[in-house]
This record gives sequence, structure tokens and C-alpha cells, in this order.
Amino acid sequence: MTKIIPFKAVRPTRSKVGLVASRSYESYTAEERDSRMHYNPFSFLHIINPGFKYDQVIKGSERYNLVRNRYLEFKEDGIFIQDEKPTLYVYKIVNRDKYEFSGIIALAHAEDYENNVIKKHEDTISDREETFKTYLKTVGFNAEPVLLTHRDNDVIADIITHTQKAFPEYEFTMTYRDTHYLWKIENPDTIAIIQGEFKKIETVYIADGHHRCSSSYLLYKDEKTHNQNHCGNESYNFFMCYFLPESHLRIHEFNRLVRDLNGLNKEAFLVKLDGFYKIENRGTTPYHPERAHQFSMYLDGEFYALVLRKSAYSFNTSLDELDAYLLYKTILQPILGIEDLKNSNRIDYSNAKNELINIKSLVDSGEFKVGFNMRPATIDQLKSIANEGLTMPPKSTYILPKLRSGLTIYEY
Repeated sequence: MTKIIPFKAVRPTRSKVGLVASRSYESYTAEERDSRMHYNPFSFLHIINPGFKYDQVIKGSERYNLVRNRYLEFKEDGIFIQDEKPTLYVYKIVNRDKYEFSGIIALAHAEDYENNVIKKHEDTISDREETFKTYLKTVGFNAEPVLLTHRDNDVIADIITHTQKAFPEYEFTMTYRDTHYLWKIENPDTIAIIQGEFKKIETVYIADGHHRCSSSYLLYKDEKTHNQNHCGNESYNFFMCYFLPESHLRIHEFNRLVRDLNGLNKEAFLVKLDGFYKIENRGTTPYHPERAHQFSMYLDGEFYALVLRKSAYSFNTSLDELDAYLLYKTILQPILGIEDLKNSNRIDYSNAKNELINIKSLVDSGEFKVGFNMRPATIDQLKSIANEGLTMPPKSTYILPKLRSGLTIYEY
């Protein structure tokens, strides 16, 4: 039974929303961030990078306090407003490739994460969890929702479609050429219907935002422990999410690029590879895998098709079926000697749209020795792995949509 809670969002005024909303901080290069902040005084980047004002890099608690100050300044200057009624927000994105995503921004309950109603498929790093928990506690707001996906529901879909027939609260296009729309659902009866339908959904899955989710849960545990009058309705019990039906989620693959062959020459590497795969040299013709358990490999100016030998590998869990894990267990770990995918500097990842061209370019440059391309994971694989309590290797999925910061804000 999934809980979905309306809230009074803090959000930009209609005239400023296109200027305020930003991509995630890490998605910009340093040059892009500086340029946007120099020319746009309303960008949310000014809040999360307060040191720009003083031309300094500020870290730790000092930065968190300045983030809080910048946020309050945006409110005091009338850039942000707050809704007066508890609201669910229908949010639609049409990206540059014309994919449409329509779901609901609302609050989830930390208890659902604790009780495994909200399930994860990736491991989180303790240090990052603690850092972001401290950040949330200091700044007092959450500005980027966790992306949760759920099975499709006809009643919820009909309400979203009906809501989208009205004039939107927001409609704006970013320089990245994606268009964003936001509608408000304030009617208590409609909200109750949506909440009733979500109660019928036993499980939702984290698609993107594992660390934001786990950090919000840690904050909830801390605050609950220290609050002798805890009643369950305090703001720290909840965190902001974007609830998106499975049919709207887009999952793409990450390519793997390796800097060396672990001391092997090309011929010796291919011999070891032959123990796991049937190998076909495709020459200079780009090859994209046709089905699961096949890989495209680019090595020394040539593409290769790799097809798993059925006798070489055992499938015992849903994780074993995942191509990113299969590649690790048959090539990256045993042949190339890469044990720690999170921390090894010998491997890198690419999610470029023209993935084979990108792999070829990076290997031909000499920066990498070999590159691998695979089929993307499916939503059913993501759910099965989460249901079994397993976790995917790092960079197993590149998931769309990518959400904007500062569009709706939840205050703790």
C-alpha cells in the first residue's frame, strides 16, 4: 500500500520559472555553470552554489548555511511563492527527442522506504548518505524529487489526462529543448481518489535518486529519535517524489570503456574472451547487439559481435540475467581484472546518444583500449532485481526523464 501525500510547494512565479529551473548541478560542466550563473541571476544554481557570488569555492557546513541564505533571499525577493492549499502536481515533460513523461509530484512517506514499499535496485554509499542528510537538515528544503515508478493505473491516468486539458500553471521550454508543464490538483475529492488508487499499488520502485531517498530516510530516523512528541505528521516524515507510471519510463544503457587490457596483448585477450563468447569480427561496420547476452566490442579499429556461450555461465537469479552484471562477471572481473567498479580508474562509462560512434572515437583517441556496448535493461529486470533484494552494478541504467531542480520545493 503506497502512500502519496499532497503538500504546499514553494515554487517560482510563473514569469520566472523558466529562468529558475535548472538541471542537476553535476550535469553541467564548470564552464556551463559559470556562464549560466553569470548571465542569469534567477537560476537555481545560485542557491546551490552560493560561493559564486564571492568567486570562492565554499564547502561543508559553511556552504550549507549559505545555501539556506540564498534560498531565503529568493523567497524574500518574490522569486518563490508558496501554495496555500495541499496540492498534487501533475508534471509533464516533452524532451528534445519527443518522448513524453506524465506523472504526479507529491510526497512519499519515509515509512514506505523503511517497510520496503519503496524498493531500490542500486547500492548507496554511506558517506554520501550522511553528507546529504546533513545538507537537508541545514538547508531545510528538498528541491529535486526522487523519481519513483509504479505499475500503470487507468484511474490515475484518466485523472492526469483530464487535468492536462486545463490551462497549465507552467509551460516553458529550456535551452536544452525540453518543454515542461505543471498543473495543480487541489480538489480534496480528486486527491482522495488518487490516494485510494495508490493504496492498491503494493510496491513502487526507485528509478533515480537512491541517495536522496536514503538520506531523507536517515533524516527521518534522526528527527524521530530526538523528538519525544513524534506523532507522524511532522515535515521530516516525508520527502518529495515524482510518481511516474512504468510505461512512461525510458531506460537506456551505459557503455563501458576500459583503459588497458590488464597486461594482455590483443591476441591473448581474444583467446581468453573465446572461453565465454562466440566472437565474430565485423571489421569497420558498427555492430549493435540484437538481443540480451550479446555485446558489441570495439578493439584496435574493429567491431566485434560477442554472443554468450550457454555452457559458460549459469543463471540463478534475476541479477545474473542483467547484461551489465554478465559483462562484469565474464570479462571485466576475470579477464580485465577490474574488481571495484565504483572506484577503479581503469574503467569509465558513456551514455552518449550515438553510442557506437562515441565508443569508436574514445578508443581511437588512445584514451581507452576497448569499449563495450549492450542492450538496455528492462523495467521488468529492474523490478525483479529490487524484489529479490539484489542491487545492480554501478551505471547499469541511464533513466529518463531527468528532472529539474527548483521547479517545486518541499520545506522541512
